[in-house]
Amino acid sequence: MVKRELKVDIRKARLAARDAIPPDLRLEHSLAMAEFAGDTLPLEPGLVVSGFFPIRSEADIRPLMARLKARGARLCLPVTLDKETIVFRELVPGAELVDTGFGTRGPGPEAVVLDPDMLLVPLSAFDASGHRIGYGAGHYDRAIARLKEKGRHPRLIGIAFDCQEVAEVPFEAHDVQLDAVLTESGLRTFTD
Repeated sequence: MVKRELKVDIRKARLAARDAIPPDLRLEHSLAMAEFAGDTLPLEPGLVVSGFFPIRSEADIRPLMARLKARGARLCLPVTLDKETIVFRELVPGAELVDTGFGTRGPGPEAVVLDPDMLLVPLSAFDASGHRIGYGAGHYDRAIARLKEKGRHPRLIGIAFDCQEVAEVPFEAHDVQLDAVLTESGLRTFTD
């Protein structure tokens, strides 16, 4: 089986496992993530952190984002511009939120576009080496590549539940490795 087909099978199985977590337990797990990382992620005032609003059965990292903002982070959210491109628009109090693709909402076109220093990255599966499987569109891989072309090297923290871990992710040259992953069990760092 080629890597792409294997990724599709892994994605489907891990998303089904995530979907099977009862909503109240997902919320409990999400709050645990905020407790584990809200005060311990390295953060200097003004650091730009890209989060996301949850869709489907994703972890709800809004409590974590609120903790990071309280510590001085500038927050932004990914916004889908087209099938190939996402940008990161600043999230400020009181700003109107608009539909931003994939069933989520975020800042509108009047919001400032930022280059994140840290990305909290949703995913469908991950392994103990920090390889991840996203949702299949490659948006984050391309966005991270664009940031690196600008000389930026954001810290990449995958956001998942423990049930999304697999023995091995079949990674390809274009796949971006995570620096860490945050689950309900804590923050696990893969690289320095």
